[in-house]
Order: sequence, then structure tokens, then C-alpha cells
Amino acid sequence: MKSIYLTGFMGAGKTTIGQALATNLSLDVVDTDTLIEQNMKLQIKDIFEQYGESFFRELETKTLQELPVNDTLVTTGGGIVTTQNNIDWMKENGCMIFLYADPEVIWERLENDTTRPLIKQKKKEEIIELFDTRLPLYKQAHITVDTTGLDLESAAEAVHNAIKIWSNRQH
Repeated sequence: MKSIYLTGFMGAGKTTIGQALATNLSLDVVDTDTLIEQNMKLQIKDIFEQYGESFFRELETKTLQELPVNDTLVTTGGGIVTTQNNIDWMKENGCMIFLYADPEVIWERLENDTTRPLIKQKKKEEIIELFDTRLPLYKQAHITVDTTGLDLESAAEAVHNAIKIWSNRQH
């Protein structure tokens, strides 16, 4: 099976759903942000502070392209789509899935999260504006799954079903 790439905005549930899904699909799961943190021995927020966003985006692209393109479920950082090359690469090398969640729900999840450098000290309107800016990028995915209002089990099942449909179309 080609690799599965879960994309979506911060707080959409990529990592949590990805872990549940990997178990259901018997796939290894790799989180690009976690891998970057391990390789750099720094948290994402510290990489942003010390080296800047463009340096981080280069690391993100390099990390993505070094991952296996078969039998792996990859959970990505929310901004991976800001580099068009990453979108093209994921679509060419696997199934790119956009996990959509309503921006209001995302705000509720992120409101007090201090670990995400792009939302630190931002107002709700600024976060929704960032979401809206990225939405056309996310929508380039093969599949969109709306996870708004779904519990973890239901969201993982919805994504699993979408993968089955996509996989059947590939044959």
C-alpha cells in the first residue's frame, strides 16, 4: 500500500487520528514534527525561535521526502502545505488526506495551547484567517474528511473508509 499522508490545520486531530488509524491499518506511523524534534533535539517552538520559520519549512520538506513511500502513515505539521512541492510530493507518492475541522472547533482546541509557535499570542480572528489562507492548499488533497463533531473512533473510521474507497480507485 502507498503511504498515507494526513494533513490539516493545527488541532484538526492528525496525530491522534493517525495513531488510531495506524493500529487499524497495521501501518507504522511517523509524525513529521516529532521526527524533526528528535533530529534537532529541540522542540518545534524552539526551532522557530532560534532558526525561523523558513528554516523549519526546509527541514519539514527534507524530512517528508526521506520517509518511506509505502506502508507508512505520516502525520504532518499543519503548515506542511505552505510549500507546494510538499503537496505535489505527497499526492505523487501516496494518498494525501485533509482532515477538516471547523475553525471554531479548532480555536476551542488551541486556545490555551502554548506549544504551537504560529498561534502564540494570536487572537481568534488571526487563527481563523490563517486557517482560511491555508484552506485552498489543504483542499488539493485526494480526500477530505470532516472530523468536526466526531469522536476519535468515528473520525478514524471515517478516514479508514475514505482510504478504502481511494485504494479501490487505484486498482
